[in-house]
Amino acid sequence: MDFLIATDDLERTRFAEVPPLEPASGQAVLRVEHFGLTTNNITYAQFGVAMSYWDFFPAAQGWGRMPVWGFAEVSSSRADGLAQGTRLYGYLPPSSELLVEPTRTGPQGFVDGAAHRGALPAAYNGYVNTANDPIYDPDTEDEQMLLRPLFFTSWLIDDFLRDSDMFGAGTVVLSSASSKTASALAYLLSRGEAVDVIGLTSTRSAEFTRGLGVYDHVITYDELDSLPDDRAVYVDMAGNGEVRSAVHRHFAAELAHSAVVGATHHDSMGAVPDELPGPRPTFFFAPDRVAKRRTEWGGAGLEQRIAASWHPYLQWVGGWLRVTHGAGAEALDAAYQELLAGPIDPAIAHVLTLQTVAPPAA
Repeated sequence: MDFLIATDDLERTRFAEVPPLEPASGQAVLRVEHFGLTTNNITYAQFGVAMSYWDFFPAAQGWGRMPVWGFAEVSSSRADGLAQGTRLYGYLPPSSELLVEPTRTGPQGFVDGAAHRGALPAAYNGYVNTANDPIYDPDTEDEQMLLRPLFFTSWLIDDFLRDSDMFGAGTVVLSSASSKTASALAYLLSRGEAVDVIGLTSTRSAEFTRGLGVYDHVITYDELDSLPDDRAVYVDMAGNGEVRSAVHRHFAAELAHSAVVGATHHDSMGAVPDELPGPRPTFFFAPDRVAKRRTEWGGAGLEQRIAASWHPYLQWVGGWLRVTHGAGAEALDAAYQELLAGPIDPAIAHVLTLQTVAPPAA
């Protein structure tokens, strides 16, 4: 079964029954066990055409399979070096199965060498063998599915900002501050060199955001005139055109850098006006940062650095994250529509499966 989204209308969805996949020589079939669903996946759908997210898992014309992160097991294999039963973490479709063409197979996992993925960002094409994954812990599978890709993005942004000496700024402003990607970045920034971290959020989420304890100041969207006049960097997780313009107008020449990361407010993104004060907003594309650091540190070096930050982050997350589990088509569609409509309780996250057996409760 495949969960399909209309590429021209994200509210329109359907499920397609598909026959069981059979691998040819050099291929393997992954049984998609369960996966996380957050607003990050809504961003994948929103940028499905512009950033080629629909291209990872092809579907019928006019429809797309939104990428998710989760665990899968090799159900059948005709690929050298990849045994049936191998358990993997990686980029998956919201489907029951996935056909892959493993290359560069080794103890750590493999890269899907399917022709249609050759021109896509390599950072999304690797599948990690859980038996040799420095981050994997069977007791925190939910957190890995839900937060690992978000934390990875946040870690890369933190690394980028520090590598750039914060562009000479002493303040970092994050929109959609209650989101899991923003709060992970705030967590990292709060534990590094001194920098004031300001979170922008809705009135509804202000109390939750303050309670996270990683923002120096939390300002609601109707209080933007209370932003400081310091030199600042803006990291836009919301994609809200009005908020972006207000932040740019407030800081003007004192805005050192404007990074666009997500689109939690995907329905109000708006175009970037030519007369927008300050620096032109620049999309932060995590795979480019991954490629840079892998070249400089090697794959193992990058993974070790991330793992060192991940484990204490999990302890912090354990104080507020609440995971809900669901199985089957109805549960998946309901969770997707809830995230698309927003806003939702920022402490809640979804773990889902299209298999007949639901994932174990936390």
